[in-house]
Amino acid sequence: MGNLEHTSAADLLKNLAGKPVADALMERYEDLTDLSKASMDDLKQIKGVGQSKAAAIKSAFLLAQKLSLESFPESPLMDTPERVADILRESNRSYPVENFQVVYLNTRRRMIGMQVISQGTLDTILVHAREVFAGAISKRASAIVLAHNHPSGDPTPSEADIKVTRDLIRAGQLLKIEVLDHIIMGRRTDERPKDYVSLREMGYFA
Repeated sequence: MGNLEHTSAADLLKNLAGKPVADALMERYEDLTDLSKASMDDLKQIKGVGQSKAAAIKSAFLLAQKLSLESFPESPLMDTPERVADILRESNRSYPVENFQVVYLNTRRRMIGMQVISQGTLDTILVHAREVFAGAISKRASAIVLAHNHPSGDPTPSEADIKVTRDLIRAGQLLKIEVLDHIIMGRRTDERPKDYVSLREMGYFA
């Protein structure tokens, strides 16, 4: 195998699944992010992929997600949109539908927990204030950061995203739990160097 550190993604996939399967996967899926969203049943539709090979491929992506979390063994500081995005990036990369998440913070703006509150379709998600703040109250959080992903890759907020944010800001004010930001995760492109947007930076918290 030699030194694997500089091996291409396609060659790593060949090492994992064999050349015929790797070629079929690269032809079927646009990139690794697209492949990471494939279910076990999706993978088994590929010729040469049975239960064990599908499990091996899925396990590789899940290990990458767990590694990204292990990189932050101590409570990470979440005082900038970039730091929030760094924590959420790997887990959000493989979500095929929108997942609304809440990051719970202590008084020093360090993460004390994170929870997926709801899952939606590609363009719709239902969020209730009671679910958002129930976890914050139980964890005695002093502040929260809202986050969700746009599977389309474009993190531009919708009107619904803006309305939900403003509703939750007001609810937080009543409960004395500050809503610091709402981060929407997408995907980088040549025209869009950042794979996320911050609604606070965009002026929606004014």
